[in-house]
Amino acid sequence: MIPVVSVIGWHNVGKTALIEELVRILRSRGFRVAVIKHTRGDFQLDREGTDTWRFAQAGADVVVISGKQQVAFIENRVREARLEEIVERLPQSIDIVITEGFKRERTLKIEVLRSWEERITSDSEALALVCPNGGIREQTIVPCFSPEEVAQVAELIVEKFGLGR
Repeated sequence: MIPVVSVIGWHNVGKTALIEELVRILRSRGFRVAVIKHTRGDFQLDREGTDTWRFAQAGADVVVISGKQQVAFIENRVREARLEEIVERLPQSIDIVITEGFKRERTLKIEVLRSWEERITSDSEALALVCPNGGIREQTIVPCFSPEEVAQVAELIVEKFGLGR
């Protein structure tokens, strides 16, 4: 199974920026990274009028577009996919999966906080906390980092999941 770490936190705390930098750092070290974003609402990937949009409008349950360097699947579902189901579909060449959201899934979590916010995770499910100035280091046994210490967060991920062995 591909290792999964979830980046969680309240709205607009910097989750996406953290993930962007983690991806850059991990890719620069030669790791293949998948990112899975969870959203509570509906979303639209396709644009009206494209061939794939037309196929979906005609009633296709799955529409796939494939090019020289990319492939995309758009699947209509009766129920929301579980994280485990999504990860099983990923190429086996992926070294690490980073999710944004999925706070209820049983994954290790990196929680992004504002100094004044309440935590979502317990120490037992937290891999790390990211908080301005690493501000809660004294209050937890979980490793704490400032938003500027993304390289150290990436190193923690590499060590925890034994990547690069």
